Amino acid sequence: MADAEPIPLSALQHATSCMRQAALIHLERLWADNRFTAEGDVLHAVADKGGKRQARGVRRVMALAVFSTRPGIAGVCDMVEFVADVPFPVEYKRGKPKLHRADEVQLCAQALCLEEMTGQKVLEGALYYAETHRRVAVPFDTDIRALTETVVTDLRGVLASGTTPSPTPHKSRCRACSLLEPCRPQLYARPVLAWRSKMLREPLQASPMPEENS
Repeated sequence: MADAEPIPLSALQHATSCMRQAALIHLERLWADNRFTAEGDVLHAVADKGGKRQARGVRRVMALAVFSTRPGIAGVCDMVEFVADVPFPVEYKRGKPKLHRADEVQLCAQALCLEEMTGQKVLEGALYYAETHRRVAVPFDTDIRALTETVVTDLRGVLASGTTPSPTPHKSRCRACSLLEPCRPQLYARPVLAWRSKMLREPLQASPMPEENS
């Protein structure tokens, strides 16, 4: 994938949660802020300043730019801790752990980049959630690696097609989305609901049998 434009790591988080959201942002170039995106910006403000820190044998690098030519992805890690030169990515998130694996996919993509760049196997990373003030360890096992590769492939296909997909069926994910207004997922359900309502009001009538020729 070296000849293709790299997919941003953040796009993988969007795509795992809702492929339509990812297409609206990275294909149609739409964006809108809400309280949740503002809180995320504040949380990332410190990491985005960059720099290095050393503490108890752990070297911490903030805002580290990473890439991987094989899947064709690139972005910036909030923080990477190096212990004996082995990288350990840490991603900052507002809120608390989610029911889906979007955050884990973004973190795993960082690990794929770090493995290619350093030649070291990255076995684990962590997600730090501001609401709980805790790290959640994320082992980069076969399942999350496979899911990450699948999301990369699926998103690349969507971007290449130039077509924005339908809204996610997981409607609970729409409530916190800053693109709820331009997306308008409720409009997609209306034609089907209207058709069902019409069918309930007007039951299907049997067509008369054609007359046989005498």
